[in-house]
Amino acid sequence: MRIPTLISIATLIFIIGCGADDDVIDFMPPVGDLTDIPYNPMPYNVEVPIQFPPIPVPPNNALTEAGVSLGRHLFYDPILSVDSSMACAACHLPVGGFTDNQKISFGVGGATGTRSSMSLINSAFYLNGLFWDGRIQSLEEQALLPVEDDVELMHQWGDVEIDLQNHDEYPTMFRQAFGIENVSQISKELAAKALAQFERSIVSAGNSKYDRVIALDEFFTDAEQNGFDMFFDAPGDLPDAECGHCHNAPLFTTNEYFNNGLDAVVSLFDFEDPGLGAVTGNEFDYGKFRAPTLRNIEFTAPYMHDGRFETLEEVIEHYNSGGHTADNLDPLIQPLQLTEENKADLLAFLLTLSDTTTLQNPAYQNPF
Repeated sequence: MRIPTLISIATLIFIIGCGADDDVIDFMPPVGDLTDIPYNPMPYNVEVPIQFPPIPVPPNNALTEAGVSLGRHLFYDPILSVDSSMACAACHLPVGGFTDNQKISFGVGGATGTRSSMSLINSAFYLNGLFWDGRIQSLEEQALLPVEDDVELMHQWGDVEIDLQNHDEYPTMFRQAFGIENVSQISKELAAKALAQFERSIVSAGNSKYDRVIALDEFFTDAEQNGFDMFFDAPGDLPDAECGHCHNAPLFTTNEYFNNGLDAVVSLFDFEDPGLGAVTGNEFDYGKFRAPTLRNIEFTAPYMHDGRFETLEEVIEHYNSGGHTADNLDPLIQPLQLTEENKADLLAFLLTLSDTTTLQNPAYQNPF
C-alpha cells in the first residue's frame, strides 16, 4: 500500500492592525489528505451454514471486504497494546478455537485476569450480551474495552489513534474501509467497528461431523448416536443428560446465563465471582455465567469461566454429580446417574462438533 501524502507545512499568519490589539490567526494543524485514494466498499460475504440464522449486522456497520481486512490486521497487530507486545489474538487464537487455552488469561507484562477467555466463534449471533457476564451488548462496544483494560492491553485509545494516524499503511486502510477524507478522522470508534466486522465474520464452517449427519451425508457411530440422544433428551431407554436446554442446536448455546452448580455458597452474595449479578444487581443473577457454544469445544480447554476443568471428562463428571445447590441453581442441574459407558458416549457426541475447517480458514489467520 502506498503512504498517503501528508501536508507537512503549518502556516502562522500575523495580521498587524492599526490599534493596540493585534489579530493573530492560528491555522489548523497539518492534515493528511486521503481523498486521492479510491473508496469503493464491496460487501463481504460470510458463508453461513444452511441451518444457521442470518448474521445480524447493525445498519451502521455493514460488513465490507476492506472493513473486515482492516479488522483482521488490527486484531493481530500488537500496536494496540501499550508496549507493542500483545494483540487481541493473544487471547483468541484460531488453534485454540479462538481462545488462549489458559485457565486465566494474561495481559501485558503477565498481568493476571480473573477469567478464561471465551471463544469468538459465532459471536456474531450473541445478541444477549457478551463476555461471561453479559456486560456488553455489541461487538462494537466489546472491541473498545481490552485496549484500556488494566490487565489486558493497558494502552490509551488516544495514543492508539495517534499511532494509527502516523502508520505507513493504516490511513489507506481506514480510507478504503470507511471513506474517511483525512488521517485525523481515524478514531477508536472506527477501529472498533473494523474489529467488530472481523469478529462477526468468524462463523462455523458447518463442516463438523454433526453437520454432515444432519445434512444426511454421513452417519453417527452407535456411541455418537447414544450421546446425541442423551444430549437432546430423546425418548428411549437412555438417561437424559440435560445438555441441549442450555446448548441447543444449531449454535449449541442459547445465549442465556445460568448457575450450573460450580460453587457451594451460603448465600447468593457469597460467590467469589458474582458473574451476571454484578452487572444486573439482581440477587438471583449472582453466580450466573453465559453458556458458551459447544462448537469446537474439543479445542477450547480448559473449561468454565475460571478454567477449573482441564478436560471434557471432568465437565461431564461435574454435571453427572449434580453440582452444588443454591437458591438460583438451574433446575436441570441434578444428579444424572450416567454410567461410564453413558459418559463415554456423550463425549463421543461432543467430539462430533469439532470443525477444523473453521479453525484453519485462511480468512481468520494472522495477515502479517
